[in-house]
Amino acid sequence: MKEQITAGLAALGLLDKVPACAPEQLERYGQMLLEKNQVMNLTAITDPDQVVRLHMLDCAALLTCTGLEDKRLIDVGTGAGFPGMVLKILVPSLEVVLLDSLNKRLDWLKEVADALSLSGIETLHARAEEQSLKPGFRDSFDIVTSRAVASLELLGELCLPYVKPGGFFLSMKSVDSDLELSRAAAGISRLGGVLRPSVDYTIPGTDITHRVIMVEKTAPTPKGYPRKWAKIQKSPLC
Repeated sequence: MKEQITAGLAALGLLDKVPACAPEQLERYGQMLLEKNQVMNLTAITDPDQVVRLHMLDCAALLTCTGLEDKRLIDVGTGAGFPGMVLKILVPSLEVVLLDSLNKRLDWLKEVADALSLSGIETLHARAEEQSLKPGFRDSFDIVTSRAVASLELLGELCLPYVKPGGFFLSMKSVDSDLELSRAAAGISRLGGVLRPSVDYTIPGTDITHRVIMVEKTAPTPKGYPRKWAKIQKSPLC
């Protein structure tokens, strides 16, 4: 894994910008993922090479979009820690909150953070639409990430309330997301966001192209958002 990670980071132009220990730490993270996946459903990807490409390097590509040094980031619906854990390993000065609604995933992520001696990383068991209403979370983060499979119409309302004005919501999507973008644009504006040009990238070692949808927060999210999850699902903002 380590050699493949190193080559992939080099292909992304990141190798000289991340700590020398990052490939080894990402390798250990990948090993722990595959070990734990035998008893807990963390990923459908079980081939080590594919874990490197489709998880590690896919997440690392976010660093080609924006600088994260000394920023505060919350990863909404972090799951197995993608992209939040990968970004923390690559940018040690990044302060990271990994938010998920499933506590057993977070317990495992704590084990990973301890095994890699990572500091400045917190796990948070909560529902995204509820936690963003609390002081210290609402309009408070430089960066919010989501690699979730929900549509951008829904993710916008879940994630943008966390972003402080001047910060960014980065949504990891496929390149076939033009329709999502058009449907979500009005809701994003209502929540205080502005769509900026998306960034398309090819994952090193593959012919797969993904997209980072970049939303800048230009104003605080209005009172009343986010709504209850059932309401968000039933009536997406448009």
